[in-house]
Amino acid sequence: MTKRTRRNHSPAFKTKVALAAVKGEKTLAQLAQQFDVHPNQIAIWRSQLLEGAAAVLGRRAIAPAEPAINVKTLHAKIGKLTLVNDLCPGRSARRDCC
Repeated sequence: MTKRTRRNHSPAFKTKVALAAVKGEKTLAQLAQQFDVHPNQIAIWRSQLLEGAAAVLGRRAIAPAEPAINVKTLHAKIGKLTLVNDLCPGRSARRDCC
C-alpha cells in the first residue's frame, strides 16, 4: 500500500461535497467513494457548511458607519500646509517659518 500525499481541495469542491451530504440522498460512505475523500472529512465539511450558513443568514443589516477619518480636519490641514508652502517656498513644511 502506497502512502497518498496530502491533497488540498478547493473551496468550491468542499462546498459541492458538503451540499451533497446535506441533501442526504446518499450515505457518507457512498459520497466518500464518489468524491474520493474520507467520510469523516465529508462530515466535517458538512458541519462547517451548516455553521457557516447560520452565521451568514443570521447577520443583521449593518448601517453604514461614518468614516474613521474626519474629512473636515484633513481639509483644514491641507489648507494650512498649502498656505505655508505658498508663503515659504524655500523651506520645509515641518519648520515653522512664518
